[in-house]
Amino acid sequence: MRNRKGMYIIAFLLIAGGFCYLIFSSIKSSSVYFLNVSEAIAKSNGNIGRARLFGKVGKDIEKVKSGIEFSLLDKKDPSKKIIVDYYGNIPDTFKTGSEVIVEGTMEHGRFKASVLMTKCPSKYQKKS
Repeated sequence: MRNRKGMYIIAFLLIAGGFCYLIFSSIKSSSVYFLNVSEAIAKSNGNIGRARLFGKVGKDIEKVKSGIEFSLLDKKDPSKKIIVDYYGNIPDTFKTGSEVIVEGTMEHGRFKASVLMTKCPSKYQKKS
């Protein structure tokens, strides 16, 4: 009888440990840094992994085969910028000066974005 009780306890601990591992690995893989351009530049020497950056689109938008390359400027200090490579569908509201959020990874000093989102212009926001 005592032997069975010990086996149940061990089985419970193994199952609980498995659930904890699944939850931890799920949270870790889905977490992303949310940074402005200045913070990303400061962290670019280290490994920031997957991140979301926000800022304003610079004047140098260049269309390439299946996407665009552009500079993302820091909202507070426009002299700080990161070059973004994005290959995918471009939102209609994407233009110079628009506020965007890009998600991706830093590779060789450039940000390789897999997601590009633009902030809605104020004409779509409710007036107070």
